[in-house]
Amino acid sequence: MISRQTLTFQGAEGNALRADLWDGGGHPVIFLHGGGQTRRAWDKTARQVAVNGMRAITVDLRGHGESAWVESGNYTFMDYAGDVAAVVRQVEAKFHARPSNVGASLGGLSSLAAELRLGPLLETLVLVDITPRMNPEGVAKIQGFMGENMDEGFATLEDAADAIAAYLPHRKRPSSLEGLRKNLRHGEDGRYRWHWDPEFVRGERNINLGVAEFMAQLLDNLPKLVIPSLLVRGMQSELVGEEEAREFVDLAQAASYVDVSGAGHMVAGDRNDVFSEAVLEFLTGRAAA
Repeated sequence: MISRQTLTFQGAEGNALRADLWDGGGHPVIFLHGGGQTRRAWDKTARQVAVNGMRAITVDLRGHGESAWVESGNYTFMDYAGDVAAVVRQVEAKFHARPSNVGASLGGLSSLAAELRLGPLLETLVLVDITPRMNPEGVAKIQGFMGENMDEGFATLEDAADAIAAYLPHRKRPSSLEGLRKNLRHGEDGRYRWHWDPEFVRGERNINLGVAEFMAQLLDNLPKLVIPSLLVRGMQSELVGEEEAREFVDLAQAASYVDVSGAGHMVAGDRNDVFSEAVLEFLTGRAAA
């Protein structure tokens, strides 16, 4: 039986990054969540990866989940890329193998930037519904949801579940709220708030600082992405359309993409079974090659 072990890595500023290891004994695969999420978003897929003989390492990014809120307030994409590079190097040293990364949204762009600007680092890369070119309306919608109730929080878990249901009406509402509890912190005032640092979106060095230049540089450098890469896109994604997906695979040298029907931007949560199958097929196929 695959058990979960808790690890702590050091980020680029010496910041503590909490992680879980699902140890199947083989190739290391690092999972990096999207903005506003935590490492627990990957639990089901990570377990499947470990059952198939690999080591799945799920990481809370800086300012998220159980990882440190950085005193510097540095939450730009390149700050996250620096953390990704630091974690990749520590994983390689621990397991004596260059890892693969699976990154959703924030985690995906940070992995891409780490490979292109701080690498080479990775064996392979899976991007989950993210490319350097995105639909700006989709970005605004996601950040708008993140900003709602950011300070006041929720009186109950049910209130938080109602907010998510309104934002993701296509997703079946879970029968238990225990999974949601992992993405919220319970304050001394009794209210529930998202498990991430508000400075991530409103600080002086927030995630939107210099973002246009950052994305343009990634796009310009995509032809230099030589490692095997897979883009997993939700067919109902509000962020990445078919045009953006095709542009990515046309520019990157060894890239391909798959669509997941019935899924929006939160692919792993919307259709975890299909998502996990696509990731496993890619990872095990590369291992066999």
